[in-house]
Amino acid sequence: MQKIAIIGSGGAGKSTLAKQIGTILNLPVYHLDAYFWKPGWEPIPKKELISYHQEIFQQDGWIIDGNYSSTMEMRLQAADTVIFLDYSTIRCLYGIIKRRFQYRGKTRPDMGKGCPERLDPQFVLWVARYKQQKAPIVKQKLRNAGNITIYHLKKPRHTKDFLTQLERTSTIEAESPSKITP
Repeated sequence: MQKIAIIGSGGAGKSTLAKQIGTILNLPVYHLDAYFWKPGWEPIPKKELISYHQEIFQQDGWIIDGNYSSTMEMRLQAADTVIFLDYSTIRCLYGIIKRRFQYRGKTRPDMGKGCPERLDPQFVLWVARYKQQKAPIVKQKLRNAGNITIYHLKKPRHTKDFLTQLERTSTIEAESPSKITP
C-alpha cells in the first residue's frame, strides 16, 4: 500500500482519512481540492490538473484524496490501493454542514488558498445526489480498475476499524526483524 487514491462524496472525510493514513504510512498526501481551486473558487484547466497528477505519479508513494471524475481513471490506473468512502447521504450532508461551521470564514487546510469555506446550493445538491448519481459510476469504474486493492467502506465505523488494523499492521512491520538493517 504505497499509492493510494481516496474517493467518495463530499463530506465523507476523504481529506481527514488521507492525513491519518499519511501519518501511519509516512506517505505524502495530496488534496486535489487544494490544487484544483485557485483563489476566489476559480478552477484550474483540465490540462493543468492532468499535469499535476502526472507529477505525483512519478513518486514512489503517495496518497491522493478527491473525486474529480475527469481524472479518476488516471488515479485508478496509477494506484495500488483505492479507498471508497461510500457513506450514507445523511452522513455526508452532516459532514459538509459541520465543516461549514468549523471553518466559517476560513479556508480549510485541504483547500486552495483564498477559498473560504462555503455551502452553496449546487454543492449541497451534488452531495445529496451522490449516492444515486455518482456512486454507481464510481462502482463501475472500480469494477473495471484491474489489479488493485479496493476498500469499500460504508460506515465511519468501518473506516475506524480499517485505520486500527492499518496501525497494527504498520507497527508490526516496523518492528519486524526483516525490516531492520545492520
